Amino acid sequence: MRRAIFEMLARRPSSVRELADQLPISRPAVSQHLKVLKDGGLVAVRAEGTRRIYRLDPQGVGALRTWLDGVWEHALADFHKFVEQHATEEQP
Repeated sequence: MRRAIFEMLARRPSSVRELADQLPISRPAVSQHLKVLKDGGLVAVRAEGTRRIYRLDPQGVGALRTWLDGVWEHALADFHKFVEQHATEEQP
């Protein structure tokens, strides 16, 4: 559910009600997921009258992207080593 909320917020900032209307979970459940995303630095919130509008936090998303880039670089380097190792083993 958090990934769905994240993807919805990537399209546009939204209130809890707007998110809940598009999801098969209650408003309190959406609020709990938003709290986790906010605590993780991925979501920011601003008051707009009596509503709270949630949006992705560019700094948090940037940090996540940097971390994921590192994970992929490491995985690809390991894969490259594996391929080279097995390519030399198969040659006569």
